[in-house]
Amino acid sequence: MMPSLTPDFLARIRDDWERVRPDLDPEPMLTVVLLGRLHAALAREIEGTYLPDGVNAAGWDLLLTLYRSAPPEGLTPTGLSDLAAISGPSMTNRVQRLVERGLVERRGGERDRRSVRVRLTREGRALVERLLPQHLATTARVLSALDPVETEVLRRLAARLLLGLESRTEDGEAAQAPG
Repeated sequence: MMPSLTPDFLARIRDDWERVRPDLDPEPMLTVVLLGRLHAALAREIEGTYLPDGVNAAGWDLLLTLYRSAPPEGLTPTGLSDLAAISGPSMTNRVQRLVERGLVERRGGERDRRSVRVRLTREGRALVERLLPQHLATTARVLSALDPVETEVLRRLAARLLLGLESRTEDGEAAQAPG
């Protein structure tokens, strides 16, 4: 069965809440549901660029980070983590998967693991250079429903919302799901 289109889905949820708890305002919850569905739809579209080549979103992010930011000798795992959208604890496993695929390599650090550098292999660089134009075209296509002014408003609002959430986390407030 095909999932409902989002406007119908949200209308159904709104109607259900009105029936069950008319005293509640479900709009904040519905906004988060909408953003969640948007995130999932964006991920499906964007992943179509690199999944056929056996690379997942985290691996693609690492490859792009190394391509755009790494000096020829590579980046330390900490430096890579700081520049990528991936947390430090997840870095080792993700780098290892790319090493196994021959897309990145670790250099140095036989005696001191802090001196290990991660860098693209020739194959990794070739993959990024082959897929990058398609990736950029896909991201432009998914945003094409908005005009440039709307895109900038979306970017500013998303950045403000994210900053508020990240600030709460860094201030030590609980950023956990209830329960």
